[in-house]
Amino acid sequence: MMVFLVNGFIVAFAVVIHYEALHWLTRTLPRLPVVHRARIVLGVLGALVAHAVEVWIFAIAYYLLTVRFGWGSLGGTFDGTLLDCVYFSFTVFSTLGFGDIFPQGEIRYLVGIESLTGLVLITWTASFLFYEMQRNWSET
Repeated sequence: MMVFLVNGFIVAFAVVIHYEALHWLTRTLPRLPVVHRARIVLGVLGALVAHAVEVWIFAIAYYLLTVRFGWGSLGGTFDGTLLDCVYFSFTVFSTLGFGDIFPQGEIRYLVGIESLTGLVLITWTASFLFYEMQRNWSET
């Protein structure tokens, strides 16, 4: 039961960060004194920063849950560093999944839910950016 609670908290934290980032961009972009098309670029950059923060949240969770709390392990070419956890998290979040690092034990549940969360958040970002492009795209 504790695995589900911890996983739920991590996912909720990532979703709230994403919501707040997109909400902040929605309020801030129209007020910027820049060319309309530059707002789109800034929106993309802001979304990339939000995704990177979310990946780091999962990476820190992998590090703490495997190294500190023993909720499974990451095998393969994993050397136990936080940066390996970040690399692994990027591949899972983006659903790329190279396979050179793989989960074992209870941590597998967080890996599965991160993949689903990444898919949903990336899709949410695509919808947001589509809306921003419609609102700000101009040749002037």
